[in-house]
Amino acid sequence: MVGCGVVTWLSRILPFVLLKRFSLSKAVIEYLSFVPVVIMSALWFSNLFTPHLGQLPTLNVNNLLASLPTVLAAIISKNLLVIVLVGLLSLAGLRLLGW
Repeated sequence: MVGCGVVTWLSRILPFVLLKRFSLSKAVIEYLSFVPVVIMSALWFSNLFTPHLGQLPTLNVNNLLASLPTVLAAIISKNLLVIVLVGLLSLAGLRLLGW
């Protein structure tokens, strides 16, 4: 467990230490700016569908309905805290209504 902790710690700290000594080109910085968007999109799309073994996945209607106000909040606010709160409240509201 200690080894896993050290490896995890190094993989998170080492990039900061290395980037402190070196500077990245503008193209690399622009490329890396898209990484959070890609990760969030992948998480979003993977939660929109429910997998079924041997069949096509089905659309998760609750997550789709909760994502509509969340995407709107993301477009308007561009604030991660607001986006997360709207998403949580949207899904909680749908579950409270029995969806």
